[in-house]
Amino acid sequence: MRYMTNQRTLNGKIINIISVVGIAGGIILCLIGYRLGLFTRADALEGFLARAGVFAPTLFILLQIVQVVIPIIPGGLGCLAGVLIFGPLWGCVYNYVGIVTGSVINFLLARRYGKPFVRSVVPPKIYSKYIGWLDRESAFDKWFALAIFLPFAPDDYLCLVAGMTPMRLRKFLAIIVLCKPGAIIVYSLGLTFLSRWLAGLI
Repeated sequence: MRYMTNQRTLNGKIINIISVVGIAGGIILCLIGYRLGLFTRADALEGFLARAGVFAPTLFILLQIVQVVIPIIPGGLGCLAGVLIFGPLWGCVYNYVGIVTGSVINFLLARRYGKPFVRSVVPPKIYSKYIGWLDRESAFDKWFALAIFLPFAPDDYLCLVAGMTPMRLRKFLAIIVLCKPGAIIVYSLGLTFLSRWLAGLI
């Protein structure tokens, strides 16, 4: 019994260390990205990825994960850049992989660290708007799935809210994996069309 308790304590410490290292790494990557203009200028991001060669898709996915986990970074630029740099098909695929991975990380962080963590990263106005969903526990899953399916919902924040509910990780994964593609395709291709129209290319 004592061995199992010690093992759980050790596992908890390891998870905490991994979480801290991961968050610290994300912040460092975020600061580097801001310094290089990767999150504010599509041409800077394209030039950076061009120099990465075969590692460009991996780096782009990592940047997408960072912009989901650290929601102060505008996610629209990443979706737009993905399609412009890699084309409609692979751009949407890489956007999907990065955003889904970041969403799962958000869910697990909220599940691990609870309300204090969520309140520290979610703007008060959005937190007040969506925290009421927790009072409708029986209907939360349906509302959450609908919000993930529709474009332009604050998905990153909603994944954090979902982490504070009793929802199982398996159900969360099913909702994200099945409902996310439509929103990403509409968002990515819609922004691409809009940017080209504004530039007079359409």
